[in-house]
Amino acid sequence: MTVIDRARSVIALAVEEFGSSLAILTSFQREGVVIIDLVMAVAPHIPVMTIDTGRLPAATLDMIAAVESRYGISVERIVPDSMEVEAMVASYGPDLFYDGVARRSLCCNVRKVRPLARRLATVAAYLTGIRRTQSETRSDIDVVDRSGSTVKISPLADWSPDDVMRYTRDRALPESALYAAGYTSIGCDPCTRAVRAGEDERAGRWWWENGADKECGLHFSPDGRVERTVDVLLREVLLRAEGSKI
Repeated sequence: MTVIDRARSVIALAVEEFGSSLAILTSFQREGVVIIDLVMAVAPHIPVMTIDTGRLPAATLDMIAAVESRYGISVERIVPDSMEVEAMVASYGPDLFYDGVARRSLCCNVRKVRPLARRLATVAAYLTGIRRTQSETRSDIDVVDRSGSTVKISPLADWSPDDVMRYTRDRALPESALYAAGYTSIGCDPCTRAVRAGEDERAGRWWWENGADKECGLHFSPDGRVERTVDVLLREVLLRAEGSKI
């Protein structure tokens, strides 16, 4: 069985089990577009969601438009709470992520993790394009992860970069313009750069951090020390946001 056949089988089983309570979550990197293409062939009713942090690169916005046009769909944009963003920026500035792992994690929590958690509370499962070879922290991901309140399904878990590229080329799928500029992992605009020779795929994410996991919290939690620091910062931001509503 080829990697494509295995991915199709995983998707078919997910559609059968979760039906209308299944969604696709993508940041419109190559893997996410592969997932969309595989799913649209068998279940075009499955909603496609993305997290619009307010700091996305123009190339990602172009990708959203290209995918909507190709498949005749409307991508749902999950956005952060504006009051929380305003409170965070007022406390730490718009580019707080450069000031240490804890503040970067705070920004990811406010702009990504919290809004996504609110949306995922309304679905039973979601499909994601993460792969085991993307980084050490992803090397042992499960194809079907039932450890959380929402089931996370990764049909491309065992795909290689070549598998992704081959499928993308064979299907003539739209690709982010940033790949041609040397990017291999694409997130928020100020937090992503092209990679250098010998670096792993996610080295361009939060490149100023040394020795930190290249994760935002959507798929992995930070280590305990950072998590406790983030909890304190997040509590302060939420209190300020709540106060602004009064």
